[in-house]
Amino acid sequence: MGRSVVDMGGCQSNSSSDEEDVKVLKANHSMFKVKNNSLHMVPSAEVKPYLKDHYLSKRITDVNLLSLSALPHGLDQQEWIATNTVSFFHNTTIILGALSDFCSTTTCPATKGPRNILYEWTDDQGKKMKCLAPQYIDYAMCYIQELLTDERVFPSKSGLSFPPGFPFLIQKVFVMLFRTLAHMFSAHYQDSVTMELHPHLNTLMLHFITFSHTFKLLDPAETAPIDDLIAVLTR
Repeated sequence: MGRSVVDMGGCQSNSSSDEEDVKVLKANHSMFKVKNNSLHMVPSAEVKPYLKDHYLSKRITDVNLLSLSALPHGLDQQEWIATNTVSFFHNTTIILGALSDFCSTTTCPATKGPRNILYEWTDDQGKKMKCLAPQYIDYAMCYIQELLTDERVFPSKSGLSFPPGFPFLIQKVFVMLFRTLAHMFSAHYQDSVTMELHPHLNTLMLHFITFSHTFKLLDPAETAPIDDLIAVLTR
């Protein structure tokens, strides 16, 4: 199957490979100093730097992401979705690592997305919790990491099949990744511009949205708060 997932060390640290990738992204800018959930919308009049075309038009590749997302001929769809889920998780953790100094308990006392949406975490007992953004992201990344390393959910050996609940779990993972990326765009896009990481963030979000639309992995109501961003990214 060829899929691999890095060990995040209890979700508190990245693998050496991820750490090197994060260092490379950080080094590119000399000024650098150093489970399912619910949402609520509140009024917002904030300026959206991520909608400025001279930033959003920057990419790290000119590859047609619709073609890249399409299921290759002869490949099992669940295997294709699993492989790409691992890749999206890996690339998201790299971006998070590079911008980690900007997302703190001080700068992000709540987990907000575009239009000032507040994301809440739902624990294993079904209790909803308002979280600091770093805490929410840590919960999400840990949950995903545990799934990706569970052979019962993401089998890595030939001949093993995916569980009946695989589509539901994948949709849950995509919601968590989406909300994490939405927070990065809403709260830290200008930071990514300062770090000159916005081409990476733009490309990751465009690929993620294109793939999720191709395989219907996200409810349109979930992505509605960034319809303006999606419209600009995909035009």
